[in-house]
Amino acid sequence: MPIAKTLLSGSTGGMPIKVVATATTGTTIHATGTSSSIIDEVWLYATNTTTVTVPLTIEFGSTTSPDQNIIINIPSKSGLSICVAGLTLTGTGSVARTITAFAATANVINIVGYVNRIS
Repeated sequence: MPIAKTLLSGSTGGMPIKVVATATTGTTIHATGTSSSIIDEVWLYATNTTTVTVPLTIEFGSTTSPDQNIIINIPSKSGLSICVAGLTLTGTGSVARTITAFAATANVINIVGYVNRIS
């Protein structure tokens, strides 16, 4: 199975993605392809640019709460915090699945990462 390291689809050229949303549906981080046989192994890291800890919700493949929610507190100015460590996601066979994120405070959380696309 070939593996290709790819950028998050919500990123411009690999740049950080600013989490603007404060509620569902969150800011788009990544969308898989439509294929159910191509696997995206997702790695996400977040940084908090404000002076207080900020809760971050990752909506992993769907906005169904709490089933697809990953909730993590991102500490103030502490560098990168790992949010998603190699979890896998595929499309449905006809539709892509999307990873989105929202934070308790807008415009203070930035997400970076990559996808290992396994085909």
